[in-house]
Amino acid sequence: MHVSRFLSARRSLCLVACAAAFLTPALGAREAQPAAQPLPAAVEAALQRAKVPREALAAVVIDVEGAKPRLSLQGDVPANPASVMKLVTTYAALEMLGPAFTWETPVYLDAQPQGGSLRGNVYIKGQGDPRLVVERLWLLMRRLRAQGISVIVGDIVLDRSAFAVPAHDAALFDGEPWRPYNVAPDALLLNFKSLTLGFVPDEAAGVARVSHEPPLAQLELPDSVPLAPAGTACGDWRAGLRADFTQASRLALAGSYPAACGERQWNVAPADPQGYAARAIEGMWRELGGKLTGQVRDGRVPAGLAPAFSTTSPALAEVVRDINKYSNNVMTQQLFLTLALQRTGQGSPQAARDVLGRWWDERVGLPGTLVVDNGAGLSREARISARALARMLQLAWASPVMPEFVSSMPIMGVDGTLRRRPGQASGTAHLKTGTLRDVTAIAGYVLGASGRRHVLVAIVNHPNAPAARPALDALVDWARRDTEK
Repeated sequence: MHVSRFLSARRSLCLVACAAAFLTPALGAREAQPAAQPLPAAVEAALQRAKVPREALAAVVIDVEGAKPRLSLQGDVPANPASVMKLVTTYAALEMLGPAFTWETPVYLDAQPQGGSLRGNVYIKGQGDPRLVVERLWLLMRRLRAQGISVIVGDIVLDRSAFAVPAHDAALFDGEPWRPYNVAPDALLLNFKSLTLGFVPDEAAGVARVSHEPPLAQLELPDSVPLAPAGTACGDWRAGLRADFTQASRLALAGSYPAACGERQWNVAPADPQGYAARAIEGMWRELGGKLTGQVRDGRVPAGLAPAFSTTSPALAEVVRDINKYSNNVMTQQLFLTLALQRTGQGSPQAARDVLGRWWDERVGLPGTLVVDNGAGLSREARISARALARMLQLAWASPVMPEFVSSMPIMGVDGTLRRRPGQASGTAHLKTGTLRDVTAIAGYVLGASGRRHVLVAIVNHPNAPAARPALDALVDWARRDTEK
């Protein structure tokens, strides 16, 4: 994802000046960072192989309770952290909301069911639940049927007023609006506004059977695609399907599927994301045998109407684990807006930035070192310094929510986004990764061979940043080998 735009000159100058001015007891007074400060040899060599200058790397390694960094390079330079920004949002949420916080999605009826019919409307009020996935949508619709309703002689009304989200162009960031990471937050976010396509080869019939979840009303999909010629390697099977995601009412697959791929799934965000919730709810209601004489539409819950029932999300600690292990952007933005909803009564991006900014200034104590943008790091505007993030990670280590926060991060070589990045720190480092086209970053905690635990933050902002990933892995290995002189 191309990072082609930077902060305005005024904002950049302000950030550099503010970052240069602060002193923090935990990190020690800001000392001069000479250009010749040595990097570990393996890190230096990996940067050279990637054709990335050392000035593009901002890094801090420090004991979790230390005052003097073991390594500090460009520590005060504001940098784009990509998805590492999720650490700020999730830690702030754990502290402000508590690990046991849950989201409620209440359902209202404005009439009493009689003889299996509801002659009135059903209202579903979204309040930001980031994990109202297909299985929980199925349960919600089952509970609605359990109210004694088979036929709704009226409408299903979706109240999404809890969030005030501006119009969103899913293609704006990278021109790929069908990718689920590009969907916008929504007070009634269902299944991440995504559709899971399943492909199962049937060689006898010469086709791959196609399934999809959840069922979406008014969406036409093929039930099979031809198999590719015998012997075709799996390769880039998605490209071979020649999918067309541009139409709201039809998803076309004009290509073929290699039998060598076996059973596969493909998560996509269909066109018309604003209408996704209505189509998913109507589709699931009809799938369960329910009938609807009206429509599914947006609206507000009438004042004074009491909920018939409510569905409750998993606890925040579990949600934060999903966010950080798998770097889920829209879940992070849901959480970001929830901070504003809980503090101000409505979740808007600016209110969320204000809430998180105040928390940062008061809790971390480093004003002017954070530009949070949307809270998820899927941004060209977000900025943080390595030193400021390291300071936050030290504070988090001493926080009551430390166990939930640390366990939410991928374990190197074991799970999440680090499952396929083994190294000398495999099984001993909890680290969040971040990647954009011009950014690669990693931050979290490394248990040294000495038994001491270290905070590690490393951010590369450079056109060749993806090639510098081995340099960050080498830095993690170096932090692990903390018995070296």
